[in-house]
Amino acid sequence: MNESLPVTFRDVLYARKNLRAYLRPTPLYHYPALRAMVGAEIWIKHENHQPVGAFKVRGGIHLISQLDEAQRRAGVIAASTGNHGQSVAYAARLFGVKAIIAVPENANPAKVASMRHLGAEVVFHGRDFDEARVWVEEEAARKGYRYIHSGNEPHLIAGVGTYALEMLEEKPDLDVILVPVGGGSGAAGVCIVAKTLNPAIQVIGVQSELAPAAWRSWKEGRLVEAPMQTFAEGLATRTAFDLPQRILRRYLDDFILVSDDEIRRAIIILLAHTRNLAEGAGAAALAAALKLRSQLADKKVGVVLSGGNLSIDRLRELLAAEGSPGFKL
Repeated sequence: MNESLPVTFRDVLYARKNLRAYLRPTPLYHYPALRAMVGAEIWIKHENHQPVGAFKVRGGIHLISQLDEAQRRAGVIAASTGNHGQSVAYAARLFGVKAIIAVPENANPAKVASMRHLGAEVVFHGRDFDEARVWVEEEAARKGYRYIHSGNEPHLIAGVGTYALEMLEEKPDLDVILVPVGGGSGAAGVCIVAKTLNPAIQVIGVQSELAPAAWRSWKEGRLVEAPMQTFAEGLATRTAFDLPQRILRRYLDDFILVSDDEIRRAIIILLAHTRNLAEGAGAAALAAALKLRSQLADKKVGVVLSGGNLSIDRLRELLAAEGSPGFKL
């Protein structure tokens, strides 16, 4: 018998009702140029149009709106490579809550600047997300902050699941949804919504082959640690998270890896053909669509552009590489 999960479709419906006061639905656009490239009807969900440039703000607002008065007075703390931190910072400012965000020492400067502009205290700690996360967990225990984990939070998953609800209300005949996976909260939300509304929809997770912890954990049915070297910080975790993995093991149809070069190419393609800037994680789903051409042929495919927070320096690097002899669109 399947275990009960702490996040349900009803929770996503409640989150959608709650978020209406704070966020507008994001666009779902079809691009004929991408159809020609993939051989399928491609629909891009533009979570890069959120006020912090990424989907996670949905979860941050929903979670902080549910905190009791004592938790709000204590303040919140989180570890992030950027988008989760921006989400928490944005929501904390909205509700008048103190926020502390720990980021890795090499964190995306644009995301760090955004968190500070939103009023959060930003602390640099550790080589990567997981080292920052360990420090945050210790700090929360020492000082009594409400720790907001980037994956093991039912309210976060319910909140981010609302974008899948928007997709399927607008385009209910989607055959496949491709969704990037870092910690897995977004993919978990998509699974809950898609499999409730239409179990025939195929949900496919996408991760960088240079940061495959969630992919390996899903394949092996247990939480594992894996090396992490991807440039796509939104996919860059060394360990998988328990709650998203439990949901993904229940509902996810497939999980594939893409190379960092495939992600880089997808960023340029999105910029060239949709006029939208995607960060690495945001372009991963399109990279997967291009990789899975034969499997997706003639299908209606939802592609989640989860975020657009690419630094100017990274964009310059990509544009320079695009002009090199070895780069092909």
